[in-house]
Formats: sequence, structure tokens, C-alpha cells
Amino acid sequence: MRFDGTQAYVATDDLKVAVNAAIALERPLLVKGEPGTGKTVLALEIAKAIGAPMLEWHVKSTTKAQQGLYEYDAVSRLRDSQLGDERVKDIRNYIKRGKLWDAFAADERPVLLIDEIDKADIEFPNDLLLELDRMEFFVYETGETVKARRRPIVIITSNNVKEL
Repeated sequence: MRFDGTQAYVATDDLKVAVNAAIALERPLLVKGEPGTGKTVLALEIAKAIGAPMLEWHVKSTTKAQQGLYEYDAVSRLRDSQLGDERVKDIRNYIKRGKLWDAFAADERPVLLIDEIDKADIEFPNDLLLELDRMEFFVYETGETVKARRRPIVIITSNNVKEL
């Protein structure tokens, strides 16, 4: 698995070395730069070049790190319990998987883009450090630990709006 650029994306030698090191070492790659310089496109082209599935998590100012793992919809479960819905017996029916969970559960090693991480709250990157390092997280509602089948290739972009 090696990235040498593509016809649509001409990468510098330094960028190729950084990308290939991230792939080989199985560590996230932080790509910083001004808006419109091709950071997001880089992740898409890496996925194309190595034939990997692509998962995109576009971060907004209101995004919480927990949303990348999963979200539990307690309100829907309460409503369904009041209506006598049988789905309420299994809490898994109310857990929505996030992009990190999807990447961890993927059959093939995916490329996971965490786009514009600096848009979120200042604690957002710190909140994901443990999960990205260990490649696992705990689901409190079900008592299960979700572990990555394969370490995804994680590309994190930043527009240098905030210091990370």
C-alpha cells in the first residue's frame, strides 16, 4: 500500500513521504493549510490510489467528539416505550454509529477523513486522542467495547483557524 500521487493530484516528495509514513506506521496524519489548498482532496485521492473505501466526517462548530463514536437517542426510546413499541427492549435500536465506529468496523482498511478539526471546540481533538491511539472505545449503554478490525488510515485536516 503506497501513495505516489495520482493524475488528479500531484503530491510533493515530502507529502508522499508523510502519507506513506502514516500508512506504514498506522498513525493519523494531520494536514494543515489555508482553505482551498487541497487537503480534503488529498484524502480522497489517497483512497482512490490505494483502492480503499472512503469515510468522511466533516466537522462543524457544533460537532462533539462523541458523535464520531456513536449517539444514543434516549428521547426516541422514551417515546417508543410510551407507544408500546417492541423495539424498546433492545437498546441497540437507539444507538446510531458514528464515522469512527464505521471505520473501526469496516471489512476493508478504510481512509477516514476528519475534515476541518479546528472548527470544533478546543477540546475536540483531545477528546479523540485516546480512541485514535488505542483504536477502541467503550459503549456505555450496551457495555461493549468496539475495537478496530484494522487501523484505518486517518487523515485529519486543519485550516489553521485555531492552534491544535
